[in-house]
Order: sequence, then C-alpha cells, then structure tokens
Amino acid sequence: MAATEAALSNPRSPKEPQRIAKLLARAGVASRRDIERMIEERRIAINGVAVEKPATLLTSLHGVTVDGQPVQAPAPARLFRFHKPTGVLTAARDPKGRPTIYDRLPKSLPRLMPVGRLDMNTEGLLLLTTDGELKRQLELPSTGVERTYRARVFGDVSQEQLEELIHGVEIEGVRYGAIDANLERRTGRNGWVEMKLTEGKNREVRRVLEYLGLQVSRLIRTSYGPFHLGDLPAGMVDEIRQHDLVAFKKSMGESKKTPPPLSREGPRVGSRPVRLDAGSDALWRPRSRSSRPTPTPARQGRGKKK
Repeated sequence: MAATEAALSNPRSPKEPQRIAKLLARAGVASRRDIERMIEERRIAINGVAVEKPATLLTSLHGVTVDGQPVQAPAPARLFRFHKPTGVLTAARDPKGRPTIYDRLPKSLPRLMPVGRLDMNTEGLLLLTTDGELKRQLELPSTGVERTYRARVFGDVSQEQLEELIHGVEIEGVRYGAIDANLERRTGRNGWVEMKLTEGKNREVRRVLEYLGLQVSRLIRTSYGPFHLGDLPAGMVDEIRQHDLVAFKKSMGESKKTPPPLSREGPRVGSRPVRLDAGSDALWRPRSRSSRPTPTPARQGRGKKK
C-alpha cells in the first residue's frame, strides 16, 4: 500500500486530514520547508513506507517516523522570549565556527525554532517556539504582526523624510512595505529612530536607513506583536505565559491583526516554571505571581569569536 493510502486509511482520528508537513511542523519536527526537503530525502515514513509527496494527507501522526524514530503527538505550543546579544548568529550551526543562539540557550529547553531572524550585529527580542505552524503564522506578512525596532543612527534626517516611509520604498529593485518611523531624539547628527513594520525582509531596517543616508551603529528589536523585550537581560530567555499565548493566537485567528500590547515589561510569569537560568540549565520556579526571579548571565558560546 502506498504511503498516502496508508495514511488516509488510518482510523485512529476523526479529524480533518491535513498535509503531513503542517502536522509535523506543529509537532515541532522542523519548518515546513525543511520537512519537504526531508521527504525528498526519504527520511519520513508512515508505517514503514517512505513518504513520496509533500501533499500526503494525514489525520494524525500515528505510525509516522522521522529517521526511523516515532513522532510524538504535538504538545501545546510554547513560546519563549530570548534577548539576543550582538555577535551571535540566528542559525543552528555555522561552518565558520561562529557562535549561534543555540550556544547560548540552556540544554534543558525543548527543541526550539526562531521566529524570523536577527542578523549577527542586531540585538534584542527573538521569539523561539516549539510549534512550526505558530512560527509560520508569526512570520507571514499577511498576518500583520508588527515588529518594532530602535536604531541609533548618524547623519541628517528629518521627521518628514521618515514619514514618507509609510508609503513603502523601493531600493535596488526590492520593494519594502509600509514603515511607521519616528525620530525619537537627536543630539547633533546622532539620533535614535523607532521603526514599526509588519514584514521581515533580510536586513530591511538597515537598508532603508542607509537608503536615507544614515549610518546605523546599533539596532535593537524591542517588540514582536504584543511581546516586548522589556527588562529581559541580554543573553537571557524566559517563557511566555500560556494564557497570553492562547489569547494571542485566538486574536490572530479572529482578526489577523496584532492585538494590543500585553505590557511594556512583557508577558507575566505564569504558575509553572518559566524563567530559565542559561548558566546552569536549571529552571527558575516563580516564588509567587508578584515576584519575579532575577536571571543569571547566559553561558558563553562554544564557537569561535570573530
């Protein structure tokens, strides 16, 4: 029996059939794109039969294996905040041996996928999730999830010039969407610019500012949707409270728009362990809802510094 037929004959679940890539992404196996590549490499099987088509439909993950290992049913999605420092790549590994975000994360964490990317010299909020489908929804420009950045710049620019970005701009044949930009403060030719956008093209913020004749000396992402960097120290990670995540997913599903911010300090600590000590890989347990433990510095990356 072909893999597709075997999948559709599975009587274990009455749920509506879904593409195998979507289910595996929800289970945190990998992103949809990576799963499609794994299918091409014949690494995914159903009841021992290699899956040949990414369009294979399933009602559950019963009998599905990846590299010979059974795939567990997807657990509830989890979402983490990570304060990415500069000098760290948003990648699983680097052929040049440079440090990556995974060198800084505690080993006790589940398998996490970054939501979007921050380049090596950009710091600030990087969301991490166990759920490939949540990752995809957060990244899609069509969902309208707003990202906020603060850039320290050198050069001459007016508020009027920045306001023109609300109409979008084309740079070297690449079209960038609407950007809400504001000049926060200025000292001589140095200043800070806040930028809000709903897409994540490669180096978009830097390229737009450079297009305006500005030199960017520091770039920080301060929020992603309703989730704020707040006072989370550089190199530290904590978990978004499940209640806040469920409310956000519901809001995103109903309106496809970003809900109001939770708070400038970010999501509150829930009733289960959420604050992680990246130095010892131990979980902090909240003492009470009104007290938040102080995190300790992350361990140093194993890669070579550039």
